[in-house]
Amino acid sequence: MKEIILASQSPRRKQLLEWAEIPFKVMVQSTDESFSTEMLVEEIPIHIAEKKALAVIQQLKDNQTFDIDQVVLAADTIVVLGNEVINKPADRAQAIDMLTRLSGNTHRVITGVVLMKDKIVQKFSVTTSVQFHPITQEQIVFYIDHYKPYDKAGSYAIQEWIGVVGIAGITGDFYNVMGLPVSKVVQALHTLNS
Repeated sequence: MKEIILASQSPRRKQLLEWAEIPFKVMVQSTDESFSTEMLVEEIPIHIAEKKALAVIQQLKDNQTFDIDQVVLAADTIVVLGNEVINKPADRAQAIDMLTRLSGNTHRVITGVVLMKDKIVQKFSVTTSVQFHPITQEQIVFYIDHYKPYDKAGSYAIQEWIGVVGIAGITGDFYNVMGLPVSKVVQALHTLNS
């Protein structure tokens, strides 16, 4: 498979692409991640991912290194509790509050994916339901102080300690919760490159 451009600094997305043995290089442009409150929750991460991909393509064009055969992959992951989007925590108090609200409840993790190759665009989102056991305040504080999940939507990573001890079950793609529904991405890449 030809090398793609990953428009993300996420170490989890890099790891998942490596596990799938997809050759890639990382290229990131700072992007406005705002969205309209009128959007359906499934549209929000696609909207943000599309902004990320377009920013990288514009940078390639500005640098005169744009290749029409190059695939740019961007993704964005959100956590939704009820109908509320829970973003990354701003600080320790917000992280504690987020995990307290997720404790004992089921939430959705939605990852929006955008693949762009010249004028061909593929967009989709994948939703996974995650159910937490009731988690004690002591466990929440331990996790936040030891793992510092400030760069993670919902203040947690499924593959870390809190996932191991706190998650009662998931319905859907585990890797989607890590940040990239990698098997669906592989299928989309094969379609783009065929």
